[in-house]
Amino acid sequence: MASIFSSLKRSLTRLLILLPVVLGLIISPISANALYPSDPSSVDTLDTSLHGQNLQNTEYVKYDLSGKDLGDADFTGSYFSVASLKDADLSGANLTNVIAYASRFDNANLSNANFSGAELLKSIFDGATIDGADFTDAVLDKPQQKSLCERASGKTAESLQCGAISSGYVPASEGENTFNPGRG
Repeated sequence: MASIFSSLKRSLTRLLILLPVVLGLIISPISANALYPSDPSSVDTLDTSLHGQNLQNTEYVKYDLSGKDLGDADFTGSYFSVASLKDADLSGANLTNVIAYASRFDNANLSNANFSGAELLKSIFDGATIDGADFTDAVLDKPQQKSLCERASGKTAESLQCGAISSGYVPASEGENTFNPGRG
């Protein structure tokens, strides 16, 4: 009998702890201010020209922006997750401090785009035009960085730190193992 009361007391305690959280979410749900493909209003918004638009701090989650004219748009601080920007025109766009996780930029025009400080992990840039693009302090997966460096030149190559990639990792030669004296 005491075990039933103890179990009931724990359950009620958990319920009382969660009750304010549940009520808060019911009364005032968290708005993400994101553009989702299933949101019809977001589709209508993006059917207009986005060239040169101020789109700072917006979110594009699983969104298809393929072939869109986004040239000279300001995406500073925006978030792209699993978004498709294939064949999009992002020439001259400001993508400073953007987070673009697992997004596709295949064959996109990134000429003179500014990706300074951007987090571009798991994003793909196959066939993208990158002439004059700035990747200073951008975080890329090593294979994508190498792929971009193969076609980068001038300030784009400098911003991607292509010279540092070619030097790569050089292991210590035999007999110079300072971490394990006596080995090697």
